[in-house]
Amino acid sequence: MDQRQAAVSHARVRAHGPARLGAGVLAAPGMIRLTRPDSTGDALPVWPDGVTPSLLDEHQVAPVPVERSGETRRVLAAVLKCCWTDLSVDPWPGDPAPVELVLDTYRELIGRTDDLMRNWARGALRRLHDSAWVVMDDGVVLLGPRCALWPVEAHAQLQELVRRLPEPERPELTVVGDADIVAAARAGAESSRPSGPAVAVAEPLAGSEAVAEAEVFAGAEVEAGAFAGAEVEAGAGRVEGGTAEFDDLLGGYDERRRAELVAAFMVVEHAAEPVQEVRFAALRDPALRRTLGEMLARRGRTLIQHRDRWISGYDDGVAATVGALHSAGLGADAAGGLGAHDAGGPPGAARGPLGVSERAVLTLVLVHSVAIPRAEGLLPEDSWLSPHPTPVEELRRHTQLPIGELESALRTLRHAGLLGQVKAGEEAGGYVPGPQFHRLTAAARRRLQEELILAAGPNTPLATAVLARRSAK
Repeated sequence: MDQRQAAVSHARVRAHGPARLGAGVLAAPGMIRLTRPDSTGDALPVWPDGVTPSLLDEHQVAPVPVERSGETRRVLAAVLKCCWTDLSVDPWPGDPAPVELVLDTYRELIGRTDDLMRNWARGALRRLHDSAWVVMDDGVVLLGPRCALWPVEAHAQLQELVRRLPEPERPELTVVGDADIVAAARAGAESSRPSGPAVAVAEPLAGSEAVAEAEVFAGAEVEAGAFAGAEVEAGAGRVEGGTAEFDDLLGGYDERRRAELVAAFMVVEHAAEPVQEVRFAALRDPALRRTLGEMLARRGRTLIQHRDRWISGYDDGVAATVGALHSAGLGADAAGGLGAHDAGGPPGAARGPLGVSERAVLTLVLVHSVAIPRAEGLLPEDSWLSPHPTPVEELRRHTQLPIGELESALRTLRHAGLLGQVKAGEEAGGYVPGPQFHRLTAAARRRLQEELILAAGPNTPLATAVLARRSAK
């Protein structure tokens, strides 16, 4: 696998989550392989030099916020309590556990039994499932592939956490007991294992950057990508180390410079907003910044400058390759898929991680929060962020989506960082473009601008000029 293929593979994993690998297929450089008993597996990127996104806290840089982060952390702790039954071995893959047992554990942890608590817990389980921290299927939950990224140094802290969590008071069930549910999950996993290459993961949710990138605990992060549709698979698994990725780039630097490069890499990749270059030597120094750019390029990424601030985004060439492969119907596992905003594609482009409903809602928000205020002179011409929220009533009035589907699309876009929710005091507030729009390259911004013109005024002279220019290429 050459560097170009590896970069596309990394882009796919960042966009969709863990990549399914067929039997005997190696992970790309910079990734670990989580191998199942049938020799299929998942590929996950590793952090350079073992540094985790908790480094952002050390530098007082805000990560992309997790929606209801407290509930999410506590529910993940409850899953860990139920699935990590043997503390003498590594947490992943653990044992399957009934969802009801997880909910009872969470209920015991917070001391509440009301329906609101249950809804919060189920919402957190859904977010954790969508980001591959847990895998849920048919009433059973298992630790997801991302739990394999917990550093060994954190295992003692996790063990202490599990010991301190209370045991739920769970009466013996008269219909199907917990042990029977777990046994059925194990039997189902054994009977459904494919004998050939691993099949593709079902249609992923949106999120080319992070659905939510923040520390969960023990230096963990909640990243983008869906594991929706994956079956709960019990049994042994092993973590296989991948090929070193940055040693040739970092080997020539002393320990201090190396640490500065790794810190800048983690910050531009996981921060919610562009960071000031004056705070990081690897952003101030042109030579170090060039090395940082080479590190990002190996993961299909590039540095994006906002005056004296920097952040990372998808490389235009990698995004175009991934988009072309997806349009050709080769699927996400062939090379990965980027969200429309990262690939520079429009909300109405060929279906990728964003569904039709999500694209329609995103387009409406961009029209009402960006296009209209810009036409009125209230926004700078090159800004894709806006202080002018689009009220939910406006979205309901201009879309034919059912209320439930609209709310689901808004939730998906919020989790992907494509939309932000604004509270306006006593008023209803609304939605504005999210922090992912910081990560658009200049070329992607131009393409999105053209698509917004076509969406807002398809019969205008400006739209005709856009179409004529495209047809001439």
